[in-house]
Amino acid sequence: MRDFLIDTDTASDDAVAILMALAAPDVRVLGLTTVAGNVSLKQATRNALLTVEIAGADVPVFMGAAAPLIRGHEHAHWFHGADGLGDRGFAPKARQAEREHAIDAILRLIHAHPGLTLVTLGPLTNIALALGRDPSMAEKVGRCVVMGGAPACEGNVTPAAEYNIWVDPEAARLVFRSDLPIEMVGWHVSRGSSVLTHGEIAEIEALGTTKARFAIESNATARDAYHTQTGETGLSLADPTAMAIALDRSVGLTWSRHRVAIECASELTRGMTVVDRLNVSGDDNNAQVWKAHASDCRADIVWTFDSAKFKAMLMAALAHSR
Repeated sequence: MRDFLIDTDTASDDAVAILMALAAPDVRVLGLTTVAGNVSLKQATRNALLTVEIAGADVPVFMGAAAPLIRGHEHAHWFHGADGLGDRGFAPKARQAEREHAIDAILRLIHAHPGLTLVTLGPLTNIALALGRDPSMAEKVGRCVVMGGAPACEGNVTPAAEYNIWVDPEAARLVFRSDLPIEMVGWHVSRGSSVLTHGEIAEIEALGTTKARFAIESNATARDAYHTQTGETGLSLADPTAMAIALDRSVGLTWSRHRVAIECASELTRGMTVVDRLNVSGDDNNAQVWKAHASDCRADIVWTFDSAKFKAMLMAALAHSR
């Protein structure tokens, strides 16, 4: 049994990713830690509790940071709806968040379960705060799968940046400079052939399960916003693509390791994930030899993705009931 810890600003695609993890027969989700991002901390927590209920799981939810490290919180209601779930009136019925703070829970669970997989689906504020309190936690994490960044394409919130990194770039910089074994799944992975077509959306709806209906209904606003933003039709699910890689790393077809620098000072390129894929700088950190004094971390970055395998995993998870 593999242990997962999921940090999330739970909105529509986060919820689907969480459902995937909770459906995996060989995965034990130790907890969900919530952070302000797509929606407020309070709303993200409500959405996480609802998702656990829909999954029929017994997983604790811990509330974390209500705002970025040094900036004001900037939500993504325009994409996910004011409640993060397409404004369909979803709400948890019975579950409540734990009293323990998310930062305490992150540190406790990582030290108690060395080798766990940490999956981050939102801004990296909670993870940066936990690292600031105890940098040694990085050595206990087996894998750290980060949904964030735009290393190979335009951003989805500015021309240069993807939302999760942009909203708290200082936190992202701290995390990427840590010793965490980061596997970076950028926005580019959820585009192209990874987008669910109208026919595939209909197939999910035809499953008839509560999870399948919720997955499609909660993403209705996101589906429309994606079309408005890109001109492309279908449903792009960024967080589930990261979860698919967390569940099965072979879903990522091509990878390379690089230094990843996060821009914090410039408003034009705030949150940009600067990756020297061609090593035009001649930096050994873009090869397989790493320097101990490097100022930015080495991350494994996935470039191409097995979309067919991802969609099969998604269908199986949404058809599954415990």
